[in-house]
Amino acid sequence: MGSGIAQVLAQAGETVVVYDTKPEMLTKSAQRLTQTLETLVAKGKFSQEQADSLRGRIAFSDNLRDGESSELAVEAIYENLEAKRSVFRILDDLLPETAVLASNTSSLSIASLASGIHRPERVVGLHFFNPAPLMPLVEVVPCLTTAPETVARCLAWVAGWKKTGVVAQDTPGFIVNRVARPYYGEALHMEETQVADRATIDWALTTHGGFKMGPFALMDLIGHDINYTVTETVWKQFYYDPRFRPSLAQKRLVEAGLLGRKTGRGFYDYREGAVHPAPHEDAALARTVVNRTWALIINEAYDALYRGVAQAEAIDTAMKLGVNYPMGPFEKAEQWGLHEAVAVLDGMMAETGDPRYRVCPLLRREAGSN
Repeated sequence: MGSGIAQVLAQAGETVVVYDTKPEMLTKSAQRLTQTLETLVAKGKFSQEQADSLRGRIAFSDNLRDGESSELAVEAIYENLEAKRSVFRILDDLLPETAVLASNTSSLSIASLASGIHRPERVVGLHFFNPAPLMPLVEVVPCLTTAPETVARCLAWVAGWKKTGVVAQDTPGFIVNRVARPYYGEALHMEETQVADRATIDWALTTHGGFKMGPFALMDLIGHDINYTVTETVWKQFYYDPRFRPSLAQKRLVEAGLLGRKTGRGFYDYREGAVHPAPHEDAALARTVVNRTWALIINEAYDALYRGVAQAEAIDTAMKLGVNYPMGPFEKAEQWGLHEAVAVLDGMMAETGDPRYRVCPLLRREAGSN
């Protein structure tokens, strides 16, 4: 992720230092960047001169002082609060007072990262999406102590990098990883309660729902160690709200080391000669799967709006650009009808009693006024 962010900034003309404590990781990162640039040149996306110029703007170093004059530091290490805070404390002492300290965290509290920093007003979240050079969205996440001018500088930088910035409140999962949780969670829940098998759910949501990848294939691609950790983190930070309840089936995959494509097995088997299961192509079942999934995504989007996480337009933009949804949740709600979404949720609540289906007050109010 750090290499991808470095490529984004260098493409925009910035001079970048990629830092890691492990020289072997820096070597791998440099090799990966070289391979990426060679591919772009071969495809005609870059000239050789452009590729060489970009590569010349990126230095790889295990000495943090090589970046001590930087005006922006983007931390992109693993999702561990104390590890990230330790890096921020070092950067706080090293960089100029005018420098911005940004975290690429996808789910951790920015306020916690800023705690103990001498100038917490310069700490902010800059959440890129993977792969950073291709994905157009960056979530800009101020916390209670972030200065307005820090947010303004970040939005200007993001625009200069040819990315779309959306401002999100410092709440668990921000916009995308909050509103996207039902896409995974309801798929897992439907399989666990034998509504449909995973192949059928993936088929329904791609063929009938318009999503680019089904949730099980997507979780395998992301990696269950990452996807499960984000789900569990969001769930815990929301005080164990049932809407974000993790799946035992996914937890068992993590425990078994079956992390998806990168290990050869996850929900599907990717080893040579493996045959993927065929879906049960039933149109009525597909409608059930798609409607339940969209109803929960819409509900979560309305709850994010209800609690001031972001504006409706920003949420729609984030979901389309951050996770390639076929349309934003509010756009879908307008197309489908708020009454339909509420009816699906109320029906599931009546059938199961599971509070994961409780309707957001704003959604119910808006449905009643339409």
